[in-house]
Amino acid sequence: MIDARRLRILRAVADHRTVTAAAAALYLTPSAVSQQLAALEQETGHRLVERGARGARLTVAGEILLTHANAVLAQLERAEAELADYSAGVAGTVTVAAFATGIGLVLAPAIAELTRTAPGIRVRVQDAEGDASVPMVLDRQVDVAVAVEYRGAPGDDDRRLTRVPLYSEPFDAVLPVGHRLADQDHVAVADLAKDAWIGPYPGNPCHDVVVLACEYAGFEPLLEHSSDDFHAVVALAGAGAGVALVPRSALRGTELGGVVVRPVEGVAPTRRVFAAVRQGAEGHPLIRPVLEALRAAAGPA
Repeated sequence: MIDARRLRILRAVADHRTVTAAAAALYLTPSAVSQQLAALEQETGHRLVERGARGARLTVAGEILLTHANAVLAQLERAEAELADYSAGVAGTVTVAAFATGIGLVLAPAIAELTRTAPGIRVRVQDAEGDASVPMVLDRQVDVAVAVEYRGAPGDDDRRLTRVPLYSEPFDAVLPVGHRLADQDHVAVADLAKDAWIGPYPGNPCHDVVVLACEYAGFEPLLEHSSDDFHAVVALAGAGAGVALVPRSALRGTELGGVVVRPVEGVAPTRRVFAAVRQGAEGHPLIRPVLEALRAAAGPA
């Protein structure tokens, strides 16, 4: 008989690629993870994980079992949701990880709506970058992620997750007021090829958007200054330190002294935002209203 708890450990090792990282995500010791993997291999009669200098990877048998593990764990989430429905009296806490702009744009309004429509649901918020919240859902650290599409993000066909599209928004060009293109109605990214740039650090999904937009325009941006705080990015542009591409919603409530904001000519770089839960959990009577409130706060797709 295969222990479902060990299936979660197998999936964590597959996701994190090392026993140590999987153990940290599951709040276990590496030795405990190794013991549980050994027990799972004994239960199945197959070697499931190979360890090497570059970490741990699943064997063919491990990949086969992982496919079934995703289905089993999703079904267990559905079972928990149905049992919670049965016991009803909807009250409890849902933990949501979201990036700062997403908190202001959709999560805070969703919480306000839930206070009115589902007062028994308490939402606990954790600030997390747009690419960090999905792994937190998979590791059961949070219930819901408000995340940004990024390179390597789990797709719609990922059997571990259920994704709910929320909104998409363009990036605008932010230029110092004295910039040579400041008087134009729209700015072509290609026309900024020789400028110094200000942008997020590598690893931030918005960094990928900016770099890809420049690559499509035929150049690699000279990133002179780095910050994940768009208020700081705009302030640096206002000081004449360079130019930037900033998501439109991040400019709301930002002091724009010293800068001009212009739409990008042609097809603008876009940030796509979605909510994600572990597959099967979308029907949970606590989580379902949170997803509905997020979708309502985001407005029409």
